[in-house]
Amino acid sequence: MSVSRLKHITKIGVEVMGDLADKLSDPEVLRLENLDTDVRPPQSAIDFTKRAVDNDDANSYLPFFGLNPLRKAATALVERQSGQKYDWERECVIGAGGMSGILNVLLATLEPGDEVLLTDPIYVGLINRVHLAGGVPRFVPLIPSSEGWRLDTDALKEIDPEPVAAAMLMSPGMPTGCVFTKGEWEALTDFCKEADCWLIDDTAMERILYNGGPVIHPASFPEMREKVITCGAVTKEYRMIGWRVGWAVGPAEIIADVMRVSISNVVCQTGIAMGAAAVAIEDSHDGIEQAVAEWKRRRDTALEELKEFNVIPPDGGWSFLVDVSSLGMDGPTASKRLLDKGKIAATSMINWGSKNTKRFVRIVFSNEPVDRLTGLGERFKKSLRD
Repeated sequence: MSVSRLKHITKIGVEVMGDLADKLSDPEVLRLENLDTDVRPPQSAIDFTKRAVDNDDANSYLPFFGLNPLRKAATALVERQSGQKYDWERECVIGAGGMSGILNVLLATLEPGDEVLLTDPIYVGLINRVHLAGGVPRFVPLIPSSEGWRLDTDALKEIDPEPVAAAMLMSPGMPTGCVFTKGEWEALTDFCKEADCWLIDDTAMERILYNGGPVIHPASFPEMREKVITCGAVTKEYRMIGWRVGWAVGPAEIIADVMRVSISNVVCQTGIAMGAAAVAIEDSHDGIEQAVAEWKRRRDTALEELKEFNVIPPDGGWSFLVDVSSLGMDGPTASKRLLDKGKIAATSMINWGSKNTKRFVRIVFSNEPVDRLTGLGERFKKSLRD
């Protein structure tokens, strides 16, 4: 019998679909189930990592809260995006990847039973971490349309702010690719001020934008600097998935608590990876602009291929959702048919928010080149309509 803290922890679905696709050992299978990318990390980070393997200083527990050059670089990045100033020694801690850092922040900010505002749909891994920290997810819907996703601001107004201890937000969102407008950010920051709660900003993909708009950071809004905790990582923008390096930047008092959690959790970060992360952040040739252009080509190809289906286009990120309910099936059914008949690995969105998310399957376009995405539409038709 599982312990009580695991009562609400569900499978994310990606691990199941990934294993099924791996076992097929078929190169024709399109790997659209997992947030990977084959776009290379910055060469400077790769070179630094190779050198660090032979550096004894990198083979150490110390410093517990992250290498100073990385803490400085991560803090400077958040300062550039938010327009705020932070003390890297007191207001930044390095974590073992973005999701590990987010769990540390949740453990440092939530009492058992506290509500956490999340968009719906949202990554089930974030929902699970809220539960692990003793929190209760409180969903505000995203509204799907042929033009993309929009925050349901009317529904937000109906949510009681009193029990909400934190809002955990992400723009671009995952799995939707929803990018909040300035007005939507204003509504969300106003809610956080009314609730007097933390705003945990997952910035893992904040510069992966396809609509030409600027990065909007919630700490840039009036009276929000002391409420926002920025959780970032080199995973997505810098294409450094295997390095497992992230950071949390925010007000000194709460970051001190996050540090206490961090040292009691993973203790320290990957020594050979942290310096490489710092180099990537500071590299003027980080390749982010070129990577975003390539991911946009892949997104556009996939959207064109699936134009006959009910696709909600993303304004950013690495994935989008297809609503299969009009085909008379749910996400798990569609996911199985796509793999069995079309050799497409795609994750069902069951558990990725409210019960409504079971009608979606997710398409990750970041890890397959345009030439392999070409023909995706015919595979969909074969799988879901034949």
